[in-house]
Amino acid sequence: MKQHIPNTITCLNLISGCIATYIAFQGEYKTALLFIVIGAVFDFFDGMTARLLHVSSPIGKELDSLADCITFGFAPSAIVFQYMSQFDARSPLFAFVMVAFSALRLAKFNLDERQALGFIGLPTPANALFWGSLIAGLGSSTPHIYTVALVGIFVSSYLLVSEIPMFALKFKTWGWKGNEVKYIFLLTCIPLLLFFGISGLAACIAWYVILSVINSHFFSKDF
Repeated sequence: MKQHIPNTITCLNLISGCIATYIAFQGEYKTALLFIVIGAVFDFFDGMTARLLHVSSPIGKELDSLADCITFGFAPSAIVFQYMSQFDARSPLFAFVMVAFSALRLAKFNLDERQALGFIGLPTPANALFWGSLIAGLGSSTPHIYTVALVGIFVSSYLLVSEIPMFALKFKTWGWKGNEVKYIFLLTCIPLLLFFGISGLAACIAWYVILSVINSHFFSKDF
């Protein structure tokens, strides 16, 4: 029985992504973001549960990628599509380019042995939280934001499959040494969240990318 527990949690992630997608098409962006966050929680616990119960399996790995593609690929793309559709009926379809690049990023992650301690490219949950929180916090759309979003789709797609090393919030020890960039990130996120509210989460993701680039290029090649 215990071998089915992690896969059940993964399926709950998948269901959360489906609900988020449906709600996104209704224009309820804050609720859609909520279900993406719920999916992220399930995504965190399915792997942890599999390791604790010693029931990791190839099917679980594939199921996890499928669920992530829906929750962190299709759902945020649906949010962007619906938001941009207020101005145009065709170009918002470019939002679904992110689904393809999210799937490619997840496939690469499954095969890339370099990503045990950190990430190569932007993780799909981070990309989903960026778009979900950005749009949920923006309110009504404007032509200017529409143009920025269109450009942002392709920037996000590039970051998903890029070779940019990005740190993971994994702590082997709780000391400052060796965790400097992680603590700096967490501490600087507090004022961003307090000042920008929901959109502060998007600001945190943008800062995460910038800090990862600074860290990898100027301070350390390690994650």
